[in-house]
Amino acid sequence: MTMTTDHLTTLHRKPDRGRTDRAELDAVLDAMLVGTLATVVDGEPWAVPMLYARHGDHILLHGSTGAGALRHVGAGAPAAFTVARIDGVVLADHLFDHSANYRSAVVRGNLEVVGEDEEWDALIALSERLVPGRPAEVVDMTRKDRAATLTLRLPIRDGRWIVKVRDAGAGPAGRDPSAWRGVVPLAEVWGDPVPETDLAPGVEAPASVQGLRGARS
Repeated sequence: MTMTTDHLTTLHRKPDRGRTDRAELDAVLDAMLVGTLATVVDGEPWAVPMLYARHGDHILLHGSTGAGALRHVGAGAPAAFTVARIDGVVLADHLFDHSANYRSAVVRGNLEVVGEDEEWDALIALSERLVPGRPAEVVDMTRKDRAATLTLRLPIRDGRWIVKVRDAGAGPAGRDPSAWRGVVPLAEVWGDPVPETDLAPGVEAPASVQGLRGARS
């Protein structure tokens, strides 16, 4: 059977977990830092996890200009970008109904190479998303650095994305009402900054680093 866009953006199992509001897609993308970019190169599947940032109606990505697969998608090859995060393990009273609470999204489309006139702003936006305030604390990239960097963006277009979320409990008792049921939450937490051993004495972690401490939503 030939897959159509409708097939790729319609949930056939557990459709009640689908989300159709664009704001919910943005929330899922903004909650995560790593996604997987996938395409087909020379007839073979290709996928790689990448840091990313949503910036308005685009997903920003960057990598080495020497990466052939990135140049492939940059030239217009169809691609999919996926993110997923587990928020908790759901424990029922029998194994078949064990599950997980999660947030996930898939965005499909054709990536664009960000032009020189926009590239610096895109790289700053990407850096600000990952570590807010860091670009102002360090020196700029050199011309050589930028020449070695391929900056891409994936447009977020209606009808080209799908969001799926489970955020519920275990449900009513099934086969063994005496068994414990419930949810064990899972959270991501930034730890205390660990400086490099050769850092000069007295150099304190700047505001951007200090600001990362604590739990992530």
